[in-house]
Amino acid sequence: MSRRQVMFTFPQELVTEPLIFDLGRQFNVVTSIRRADVSENKGWVVLELEGNEGDIEQGLAWISGKGVRVDPVDGDIVEG
Repeated sequence: MSRRQVMFTFPQELVTEPLIFDLGRQFNVVTSIRRADVSENKGWVVLELEGNEGDIEQGLAWISGKGVRVDPVDGDIVEG
């Protein structure tokens, strides 16, 4: 099992789409949201992904292809 911390930045047209849920379901990846700021016209989320490294890679490629910006997160994630 691998873990990866990432930040997704959603374009306005994708804010209301269930992409994080779909990522977990389609690629068998556990998604744990740590921080988020979402409104009807913008959104970002910091989350931890856990699963097979290949599944995580495929899921990140898929979500990037949808138009979501994916950035790595370095350091500890503080829940709250």
